[in-house]
Amino acid sequence: MSDEVEAGFVRVRLDLSYDGSEFSGWAKQAGGRRTVQGEIEDALRTVTRSRETYELTVAGRTDAGVHARGQVAHVDLPREVWAEHHGKLLKRLAGRLSRDVRVWALGEAPSGFNARFSAIWRRYAYRVTDNPGGVDPLLRGHVLWHDWPLDVDAMNEAARGLLGEHDFAAYCKKREGATTIRTLQELSLVRGEDGIVTATVRADAFCHNMVRSLIGALLFVGDGHRPPDWPAKVLAAGVRDSAVHVVRPHGLTLEEVGYPADELLAARNKEARNKRSLPGAGCC
Repeated sequence: MSDEVEAGFVRVRLDLSYDGSEFSGWAKQAGGRRTVQGEIEDALRTVTRSRETYELTVAGRTDAGVHARGQVAHVDLPREVWAEHHGKLLKRLAGRLSRDVRVWALGEAPSGFNARFSAIWRRYAYRVTDNPGGVDPLLRGHVLWHDWPLDVDAMNEAARGLLGEHDFAAYCKKREGATTIRTLQELSLVRGEDGIVTATVRADAFCHNMVRSLIGALLFVGDGHRPPDWPAKVLAAGVRDSAVHVVRPHGLTLEEVGYPADELLAARNKEARNKRSLPGAGCC
C-alpha cells in the first residue's frame, strides 16, 4: 500500500501533548463531542484561513480521559499553504488552541514518514498510589488511587511473564478485522519517593484497552488477590477473564513514540501494514 504524499502537498509532523480530562478521546466523533483531533484540525483550518479541513493521522489514538505528553501526528498541507504559514504556524496555534492541548513542534516530515505506520514503539506510563489517605489533590487527574497496599516486587514478577510477542486477545477489546498480536517490549513498575507507583509499558503497538487491562491484572497481583503467575495464565487462555478489570483512564499517559532512522521510515511504514500471525499459527 503506497503512502506517497499527493503532488502539491507537504507532509508536516506535529509533536503535541494534552490533558485528556475534558476530551472524548483523540478521534473525531459525531454529535459534537470535544476531541483532540477535532480541536487541532479546527485550529489549523482557522490559522491558515483555509476553507478545507486537513485531516490528522496520529501515532496512537487515545481513549477518553487518557493524557499524552509525547503524541505525534502528521497532516498533509497544500504546498502554498505551508509556504505562507509555516514560519508563524506554531505561535498561531498556541494562540488558538485551548490550554489543555499544545503543539510543541512542527516541521516538514522526511520522506516515507507516517505518524502511525512508521512508529516502531509507543511508551505509556500508568501512575497509581496506594497511600491510605488517597491521591494528592494536585495530581488527582493523573494518578489512580488503589485502596489496597501494593507489592511492587510481585507485580514486576507477574509482568515478566507477559513480555514478548503474543496474542493479547485476553487483554484487548476485539475489533472486527484487527489482529490482537503485539510485541510487549517492556512492562516494569517502580515506586517513587512520593509513594506513587509508575508502570512503564512499551510495545510496537497496542490494541484497544490493552494497557489498562494489563495494569488491572497487575493490580490484582499487587494487592494479593491473585498469584504472580495468574496474568500469564490469562494471556495463554486467550479469552477475556471477568477478573481482569480495565482500570480508569486518567492514570494513563502516552509518554513517547519511537521511530527508526529516516532511511528506514518507508520500509517500516510498509511492514506495519501487514497483518501478523504467530509462528506456527494455522490458517484454518
